[in-house]
Amino acid sequence: MAKTSTTTQGLRAAIERSGYYPALVAEAVEAAVGAEPVRSYLVHQETTFDQNEVRRHVTVLVLTGNRFIVSHTDEQAADNTSPTPYATTSTESVKLSRISSIVVSRVVANPESYTPGTLPREIVLTIGWGAVSRIDLEPAACGDPNCEADHGYTGNSTADDLSLRVSEAGDGPETVRQALDFAQALSEATADPTR
Repeated sequence: MAKTSTTTQGLRAAIERSGYYPALVAEAVEAAVGAEPVRSYLVHQETTFDQNEVRRHVTVLVLTGNRFIVSHTDEQAADNTSPTPYATTSTESVKLSRISSIVVSRVVANPESYTPGTLPREIVLTIGWGAVSRIDLEPAACGDPNCEADHGYTGNSTADDLSLRVSEAGDGPETVRQALDFAQALSEATADPTR
């Protein structure tokens, strides 16, 4: 990773601010980015409750000139495979030309008095590049309410490689702004016809 880049330094600082195994997360992200300059990034930490345990998860999204990089780090309690707690970190590098969809769902309060530029209450960023698809099926039917024939199934296939929810209440307004900025930068990069 180019250490002189202001954006790269901001990424490293954001990883450290998350406080979630920063040395481990930064090493994995830096290895995936390599020497490419960082154009945009988003660091999102999520805490979940699993029965009697609190689990943390951090997702780091990075946009370079040619790639979209996703890093996930999860902590695990001791189990059959390890007598001590451990963390799992994975990174995926996707060519920008493979990204097929970017969906930004915004939730705004009092839409009747919305002022352009006001931050949404929350956003859900969904990015698809064809690695994972979700299929929703339901029985097909015809227009005849008395028909008992089997019409098979109908459904939708949706690209669902990554879905990330960021809220003002849970993550703060700055993280919502960063998520919107990252989504815009990624959208603009994938719209470039030379990619």
